Amino acid sequence: MLALTLLTAVLLCLIPWSGTATAHGSVIDPASRNYGCWLRWGDDFQNPAMAEEDPMCWQAWQDNPNAMWNWNGLYRNGSAGNFPAAVPDGQLCSGGRTEGGRYNSLDTVGAWKTTAVAGDFTVKLYDQASHGADYFLVYVTRQGFDPVTQPLTWNDLQLVARTGKYAPSQNYEIDVSTSGLSGRHVVYTVWQASHMDQTYFLCSDVNFR
Repeated sequence: MLALTLLTAVLLCLIPWSGTATAHGSVIDPASRNYGCWLRWGDDFQNPAMAEEDPMCWQAWQDNPNAMWNWNGLYRNGSAGNFPAAVPDGQLCSGGRTEGGRYNSLDTVGAWKTTAVAGDFTVKLYDQASHGADYFLVYVTRQGFDPVTQPLTWNDLQLVARTGKYAPSQNYEIDVSTSGLSGRHVVYTVWQASHMDQTYFLCSDVNFR
């Protein structure tokens, strides 16, 4: 019995939502900002070395650790498809300062850790609650936008993928094709869930090889 209990504990540590308080979802590859911070520092979030090694995550953990523990809860209800009205410029990565401002630190401009991608890549989402999707919109920032020094606005985004419906599942993949992009960019994923008018707004930092 003890061996079975230990095995169960080990397996629970391996599932991607371990340590979170809500059951929704996020982009896991290229990792959304708060999911990436949770992956890298969730078991060591009080380590002062983070301030030097990963300063954008450091400021996020200092601002509100629940932004990382609840990496899968960055959504707004009732946007009715009018996303620029619900999520103003400069607030795209926090979903318009949703959830009482829990995710405000994700709008902070700076050198967030990036995931290396090619011109053609796949956005992978994890949907713990199996909400399904009416559609996904995937944007990438235009060439010339500098996420290290500029706040993200809707005009900085170019749509690179729009999907149809996805049946409820826990894993979704969206193939994205781009051209002429190099260096740092933000991949911005809008996930319109199917179970109600609930929309996720997710920033992932990438570096085009």
